[in-house]
Amino acid sequence: MTAAPKAKTNAKAELLSKTVEHIDFTSFDARPIIDGMTNMSFTSRDLARATSIYNTMLADKDCSIILTVAGSTSAGGCMKLYADLIRYNMVDAIVATGATIVDMDFFEALGFKHYQGNASGQDDKYLRELYIDRIYDTYIDEEELQACDGTILDIANSLEPRAYSSREFIREMGKWLANGNAKKKDSLVQLAYENDVPIFCPAFVDSSAGFGLVKHQVDNPKKHMVLDAIADFRELTDIKIKAGKTGLLMIGGGVPKNFTQDTVVCAEILGQEAEMHAYAIQLTIADVRDGACSSSTLKEACSWGKVDTALEQMVFAEAGSVLPLMCSDAYHRGHWKNRAKRGFAKMFA
Repeated sequence: MTAAPKAKTNAKAELLSKTVEHIDFTSFDARPIIDGMTNMSFTSRDLARATSIYNTMLADKDCSIILTVAGSTSAGGCMKLYADLIRYNMVDAIVATGATIVDMDFFEALGFKHYQGNASGQDDKYLRELYIDRIYDTYIDEEELQACDGTILDIANSLEPRAYSSREFIREMGKWLANGNAKKKDSLVQLAYENDVPIFCPAFVDSSAGFGLVKHQVDNPKKHMVLDAIADFRELTDIKIKAGKTGLLMIGGGVPKNFTQDTVVCAEILGQEAEMHAYAIQLTIADVRDGACSSSTLKEACSWGKVDTALEQMVFAEAGSVLPLMCSDAYHRGHWKNRAKRGFAKMFA
């Protein structure tokens, strides 16, 4: 080995020395803060109203709650928060990006970490030389990410060659972790498997997982598994039809948000009665004026027949800064203690 690689290794270790720690919303009581925000203005009052709506969802025995997640909040310190929403029966189904599920949650379940970096002043070409990927002020070891891709490849290679919904494949990931392979217990993927909470990733291959799955198909050109995005939509619509009354807790926007809202319309196309989502909260910083899905307001969604407008609230804030307060408030008010578990994953057993 030459001296140069060793120097880079040392530099890499120095840059990857401070891990991102994930917040525990049970460790503090945000109720006094949220109560105070009720009488404030601007985003504070929006957050207080959104929290009140989330508590109403949890207290409504007929309401099933779907969590949608886009963006990098899981890497940024909310990973335990999302897992705890399953642990305390505060959500019943999840629709997320592939990055949230694979690059972040499954990645840390393998024992890897996200690291605190620098949003400004770093040389990104230098980071590339060191195989360090950057998400704003958060770093990931690219070599560890490729190891995660390799695990996805191994799981794909172990499956019967046929079409799978993303829910089925993610359940296999959770099963693999639960069978003694998890280096970090209680990941979102593993807890979802153990609690029969289905997770959907409509754009699953738009993540690190895509690399492993492409290699699976290249290595097995005539005998490989495939992901069936239509099955995802059908299964999530089946859940909406069975659930009846639903509430949405949406972090960011994008495909997870639109995919979930569209189940009402899909049910109608199938000739099934499905009421609009009765409750809806969205946390986003997207601008409303570009016509994009991430920013389309919940009132706008009503015009498409997706979301009722009586109990909905947009909160224009970076989710990592407000979601822990909302979840802490809901946890300590305790409506989740009286909720029945839905076990929607059992519908497809």
